[in-house]
Amino acid sequence: MLEIGWFSAKLFFKGKLLREPMHFIRQTTIGTGIGSLLFVSIALVKLPLWLPIAVSSLATGAIMPFLLKDLKMK
Repeated sequence: MLEIGWFSAKLFFKGKLLREPMHFIRQTTIGTGIGSLLFVSIALVKLPLWLPIAVSSLATGAIMPFLLKDLKMK
C-alpha cells in the first residue's frame, strides 16, 4: 500500500499522473477557498475553536468528491 502511494506521489510531482493538472489545481483551490471562508465566518462568532474547525473540515470533505469527480489520470 505504501509502495503504491509512493509511486503515485512520484508520478504526481513529475507531472505524469494527471491529464489536466490545472483542472485539479483549480478544483482543489475552489474547495479550499470554500472551506477557508466557512472557517473564518464561523470563527468570527464567539464559539469554541473546535466547532469551526469541525464544521469547515466536514463541509470541505463533502465538497471535494463533487469537485474532483471529473478528474482524469494518465
